[in-house]
This record gives sequence, C-alpha cells and structure tokens, in this order.
Amino acid sequence: MNIILHQPEIPANTGNIGRTCVATGTKLHLIEPLGFRINEKELKRAGMDYWDRLDVHRYMNFDEFLQKNPGAKIWMATTKAKQVYSDVEFGDDDFIMFGKESAGIPEEILIEYEKTCIRIPMLDEIRSLNLSNSVAIVLYEALRQQDFKGMQIKGNLHRLKWKE
Repeated sequence: MNIILHQPEIPANTGNIGRTCVATGTKLHLIEPLGFRINEKELKRAGMDYWDRLDVHRYMNFDEFLQKNPGAKIWMATTKAKQVYSDVEFGDDDFIMFGKESAGIPEEILIEYEKTCIRIPMLDEIRSLNLSNSVAIVLYEALRQQDFKGMQIKGNLHRLKWKE
C-alpha cells in the first residue's frame, strides 16, 4: 500500500503516520510544500526510532507525483466524498491520499477523482478527524481487505505464556 500526504502541516502527525507506515510496510509519499522541515525533532519523536526504516518519497507538487507514478490508482480521503471508505475495494498497490490538516485535498484535485473519493463517517457537527487517526483508519481497512498480507497476526506475551 501507499499513503500520500498532500502538503502536511503538523510534524507530529507526519511522524505518527510514518511510524504506522513502517509498522505496516507501507510507502509514504510527501507532496510539498511541507509545513515543517523533515529533520524537525517533533517529527522524529513522533516516528520514534523508526524514521530511518521508512520508505519515504518526496515530490515538489502533485503533478510531479503523477509523472513519477503513472497509472497509480489513487483513493482521495475527503469529508466531501459521496462514498464510505469501507465500501470500496482496495488493491495491493493502491495509493490513499490525504490533504493538509487545515484544508484537506484541494477541490481542483478532487474534481478529477470523483469516483475514488472516500470518506470516514462522522457526525455533521464535526469538521474532520485528526490526520494521523484518519490514515490509520483507512489504511487498516485496506490492509484487512488484503488479509494483512506479510504482517504478524498473533502476538506473544513477554514474560508469561498464553494458555493453550
């Protein structure tokens, strides 16, 4: 899977998303301008010691992303979508794009992707969810649909053993 962040503004969100990407084997694509420097302490702290293991790609703008990823199937996560994220079928190599915290994905981009716009249901009086939470919600649905391929499903206790 692939996560795209279009002009993210808050380093802690991007760090959390980076950590989620490392934990799931997901590539992270960052479309500039970013609201922070990639080496900021907050970003590294949120990603903890995993940032060096992140498969991250940067692009100057959305057009450059499209040029370097021809034919990419992009799901646009937006509060403006007509369909719910859990009602679509994600493919192994799909891209899920999220917009910046203050404004989302620009409507000039969304208008070209009407059929692949998806939303997370929420109450009317709520404008949006936290970006890193939204990424986790949608990404884990996509991974569930892929049967969590290559991921550890069962865990073990550290000091004790589970009863058989």
